[in-house]
Amino acid sequence: MEEDISQILQHAHSEFKRQNFKQAEELYTKYISSCGQTRECDAINLATALNNRGQIKYLRVDFREAVEDYTTAIEADCQFEIPLYNRGLIHYRLGFFDDAKSDFQQALKLNPDFEDAKVSLQQTLLDQQHKINRDY
Repeated sequence: MEEDISQILQHAHSEFKRQNFKQAEELYTKYISSCGQTRECDAINLATALNNRGQIKYLRVDFREAVEDYTTAIEADCQFEIPLYNRGLIHYRLGFFDDAKSDFQQALKLNPDFEDAKVSLQQTLLDQQHKINRDY
């Protein structure tokens, strides 16, 4: 069964890279479900599948479901900074600056050289201050 699960994940990654997002999402969902049933998946593989499926949902502006996938990815592998960053981007876009700031800071704790997270944190702090100054 492990080989089958591994092949599903590799196929999902291939479809994702080709931007065949509908097929990739279906394959990631199948992989994630299989992991839940067998409990034989590596944490990083499960977290990557959840993160990538979240990215597909983000691209179609389904932010609530994307946040759910990113959060589950973080729970699967708390050392994986990418879903923290991705979730932070959604929080930022929705104006939840405290949540965005927390996610970007956690991502930077895991990877201090994560340039996109540094830039996003700085922008979040600036926009949060502007919001305070405008008294929203």
